[in-house]
Amino acid sequence: MRCPFCGYVDQKVLDSRPALEGDSIRRRRECMRCNRRFTTFERAERPRLFVAKRDGSREEFSRDKCLNSMLIACRKRRVALEDLRDAVERIERDLYQDADQEVTTNCVGEAVLRELQAIDPVAYVRFASVYREFETLEDFQRIIDSVAPEGRKPALTG
Repeated sequence: MRCPFCGYVDQKVLDSRPALEGDSIRRRRECMRCNRRFTTFERAERPRLFVAKRDGSREEFSRDKCLNSMLIACRKRRVALEDLRDAVERIERDLYQDADQEVTTNCVGEAVLRELQAIDPVAYVRFASVYREFETLEDFQRIIDSVAPEGRKPALTG
């Protein structure tokens, strides 16, 4: 491990603690040359997980791609980045538990929907509209009815 600031290879560990619900270790380090501090995370290496796409192709599961799609759904919403990172961590952990080496895009999309529904209902509707390829106002009305509290069902007019 090299210092991200000066590239020196020798550091001392100042603090270690469990992170990400015990799935990794967070270490606070100090470079022995420039004395700057930085944080590293260690996690057990997992086998590669592939996503089978609708067109038949396969690609490796990407935490960044998952997070970016959630960030787009949450644009201009008051959602903490840390909440989304935690959600991606849960999604990845659940996918590894439920599958051997491959999952479908449907599994990933439904997992993202479950997390967004708990985080922000507007982001949930936004993501669902793209993921489920909404084409009519009725598609939106059904999803809104599923998340709106009873007695407060907004009606879309067209």
